[in-house]
Amino acid sequence: MSESAGRAKPWVMRTYSGHSTARDSNRLYRTNLARGQTGLSIAFDLPTQTGYDPDDLGRPARVGKVGVPGRPPRHMEQLLGWHPVSR
Repeated sequence: MSESAGRAKPWVMRTYSGHSTARDSNRLYRTNLARGQTGLSIAFDLPTQTGYDPDDLGRPARVGKVGVPGRPPRHMEQLLGWHPVSR
């Protein structure tokens, strides 16, 4: 690795986060960005990662426990609807 590795361009500061609901995670992302975070890494809950709809009553009970649910379009709108990337 060269001495200048990592110095040629700015670092992206981010946390890997998401919790409970899309609205709560949205609030967390906005706060972090306002405090200088320069990127988002969204942690989705296990049911979302494995293809379950968080609104389906037959889904596993782990929705929103470790990560944010993000399967239905309305969750994604609540999560990132304010961000220019989503437009």
